[in-house]
Amino acid sequence: MTPGLERFPNLLSPFCMRRTTLRNRIISSGHGTRLVEGRQVGPRLRAYHAARAKGGAGLIVTEAGIVSETSVYSDTQLVVADDSIIPSFRLLADELHGHGCAIFGQLFHVGLEQPTGADGRRAVAYGPSARPSERYHTAGREMPLRMVRQLIGEFATAAERVRRGGLDGVELGASQGYLIAQFLSPGTNRRSDEYGGSFDNRLRFLRETIECVRARIGEDLVLGIRISGDELTRDGLGRDEVLAICETLGKHGALDYFSVTSGSSREIGAAIHIVPPMGTAIGLTVPFAAAIKARVSQAVIAVGRINQAAAAEDVLARGQADLVGMTRAMITDPQMPAKVAAGRLEDVRICIGCNQACIDRWHRGYGVSCIQHPETGRETTYGSTKPAARKKRVIVAGGGPGGMKAAAVASARGHEVTLYEQEKRLGGQALIAQLLPGRAEFGGIVGNLQREMELAGVEVITAQAVDRALIDRLAPDVVIVATGASVHRPEIEGVGEAHVVDAWQVLQGKANIGARVLVADWRCDWIGMGIAEKLARDGCHVRLASTGHVAGETIPRYTRDLALGVLHKLGVETIPLVRLYGVDGGTVYLQHMASGEAVICEDVDTLVLCQGHDPATGLEAALEGWPGEIHLIGDCLAPRTAEEAVLEGLEVASGI
Repeated sequence: MTPGLERFPNLLSPFCMRRTTLRNRIISSGHGTRLVEGRQVGPRLRAYHAARAKGGAGLIVTEAGIVSETSVYSDTQLVVADDSIIPSFRLLADELHGHGCAIFGQLFHVGLEQPTGADGRRAVAYGPSARPSERYHTAGREMPLRMVRQLIGEFATAAERVRRGGLDGVELGASQGYLIAQFLSPGTNRRSDEYGGSFDNRLRFLRETIECVRARIGEDLVLGIRISGDELTRDGLGRDEVLAICETLGKHGALDYFSVTSGSSREIGAAIHIVPPMGTAIGLTVPFAAAIKARVSQAVIAVGRINQAAAAEDVLARGQADLVGMTRAMITDPQMPAKVAAGRLEDVRICIGCNQACIDRWHRGYGVSCIQHPETGRETTYGSTKPAARKKRVIVAGGGPGGMKAAAVASARGHEVTLYEQEKRLGGQALIAQLLPGRAEFGGIVGNLQREMELAGVEVITAQAVDRALIDRLAPDVVIVATGASVHRPEIEGVGEAHVVDAWQVLQGKANIGARVLVADWRCDWIGMGIAEKLARDGCHVRLASTGHVAGETIPRYTRDLALGVLHKLGVETIPLVRLYGVDGGTVYLQHMASGEAVICEDVDTLVLCQGHDPATGLEAALEGWPGEIHLIGDCLAPRTAEEAVLEGLEVASGI
C-alpha cells in the first residue's frame, strides 16, 4: 500500500472503463495550451503532457481536437480533420502509455462561437441556426441540412483517427455553449427540420454523432461527452434540461462517462465558469456532477477548482462523482498525484486560481504556463534540473516570489545559496496583494515557494537588508538582485490641498478614508479594482477612474469580468480612458485620453492613487563596479507582476 492510499482510498484507487484501467481517479481534462505546432502534437505539447503522465495522472484528455475546417481559427489549434494528425497522436500515446497514463482525444467544433477565420478575417460562424454571438460579435449562419449531416460524418472520421493514433478513448465536446450544445439548446437551435424543435429533434445531432462515432471506434475504446451541468445563461441549457439529456443518452448504452462542467461561452457572466478564477468557490461545479450521477449509470467526472487532494477525495467519498478533473492543480504541480500517493502532501504546490499564466496566456496567444511553476509549458527547456558545471556562492537579495524562485532553482542545481530579506517575513508584495478582496489565495504563492526553497536547501536570513558592505564581506560569486519596487507617487498639481493616499496605505490600514472616494488607476490591474471593491464594501461612495478602455484591462479576462460584475452590484461608478491631471480640495481633475477634454469629479473626500510602482534600484547602484556576477530580476528590473519575477528567477538561476 502506498503511503497516501490510506488517507485517499478513493482518489488513488484504479477505475475501469471498457478495456482501459486508470491507475487513479485524477484527470487532466481537455484544455487549450497554445503548445500545438502546425495544428499537430509537436515536441512541446508532447513534453507538456508527458510531465503530467510521469507525475502520476490517471488520465489525460487532449485539448479540443477540431473536426472540421469550418471551426479552425488558429494554427495553434489541434486539428483532427485529416489523417496527418495520426502519426503525432501515436507518438503522444506511446509516450503517455510508457508512463502508465491513459489518454483520450476530445473532438470539438466551436459553432457560433467562432472568434475569427483561420486567416484573421471576421468569421463565418456556422451553427444550428443564425444566432449572434454576444462575446465574439459574429452574426452566425445556419448550417444547411447537408452540412449538418456532413459534420456528423466528420466527427466520426475524426474519432477513427483518434483510434488509429493509439489513444484509449474519445470525448465529444458538448459543453459551454459550443456547437453540440447549440444543437441541444432551444435558445440557439431554431431549426424547423428534424434537427430542431422538439427535445428529441434537438438531441438528434448528438445522438447520431454518438452512434456514428461508436461504430467507427468499436467496442473497446471509451466514449464520453463533456457537458455543462447548467449553462447559467438567459436562454441556454438549464439544469433540468441537462439532466433530461444525460438521462436519455445514458439509457442508450453507447456512452461510458459524462464529464460535467458549467457555464457557457455565449455570455460574459457564464464564460467565467469556463476557467473559474480565484474568488469563486472550490469545486463550484460539483453539485451539477452529483445531480447527473444520480440519474445515470455511467461514470461521472467532476471539475471546477478542485485544487487539492482532500477536496477531491471528499467529492469521491460523498459519491458525487467517480473521477475528478484536477487540471490546473497539475499545471501548477505536474508531480501532484505522485506526491499525494507518496504521502508528501506538504510538498504539493497548490494552485491559487490566479488564471494569469494559464488561461490568460492562452487568450493572449501564448503557451500555457504557471506563475508559480514557469517550468510548465517550457518542459523542453526546463523539464529537468541540470546540475551546475561549477558550484558557486550565490546571494539572493530579496525574498519576494522572484527571489525565492531564483534561490530554490540555484540551490537545486548545486550552488551554495543564501537568500536575504530585509523584512521579517518572506513574500514581498504578495503579502500586500493577498489583502485585496477575493485575493487571499494569492498568498499561497509565498508558502509554495518557501517550501520549494526548503526542499532545495536554501539558507534564508530575514530582517537583514543586503548592501555593498555585506557583499564585500561575503564575497559571493553571484548576486541576484530581487529587491522589488515601491509605490509610485506621481507629481500631481494641488496634491498638498487634498486628502491623497496610496493603495498600499489603504490595504495596510494606514489611511483614514472619507465617505466619497475616487480611485485613480493607471495600471488597470487587480489593484485599482480591488481597492474600489474594498472601499465600496466599507460603505464608501466610490468612483474608479482608469486609463484603460475598461477597468482591469490588463488582467485575465475571467478575473476582470468577475470583478466588473461585483463592482456593478456594489454601485461603483467606473470612468474609463482618463488620466489623473490634478486635485484641488474636494475636486479631482481628470483628462479624457482620446478627446483631451477635462473630466471633473467633485465632492471627493479622498483620492486613492493606484499609479504603479518605482523599481528599487539602490542595491544595483551600490554594486556599480563590483567585480562579481550580477543579475536583476522582477520589479527592480522593471515593475510588472509576479509572473515575470518568478520566470526571471528561473531563467537566471538556470543559467549560472
